[in-house]
Amino acid sequence: MAIKLSKDTEQRLITSIKRFFAEVMDQEIGDLKSSLFLKYALQEIGPCIYNKAVNDAQSSMQSMVSEIDSTCYEPELGYWKK
Repeated sequence: MAIKLSKDTEQRLITSIKRFFAEVMDQEIGDLKSSLFLKYALQEIGPCIYNKAVNDAQSSMQSMVSEIDSTCYEPELGYWKK
């Protein structure tokens, strides 16, 4: 599954990448190199992060579903016990 970004998000990420290289790596890079790095990161690193997030969400949902019987339980035939 390819990760698609809006043009606005892509441009903000390119700006962030350029700033990272300037401030951390002491290297000025342009829009082309920044966009190529972003494309690489989305294709190579993005799926690992995406799969981890899906796995975490699935685990969280399974945990919630396993607790539903204790969370959403109402004792039966309780009228006469009052």
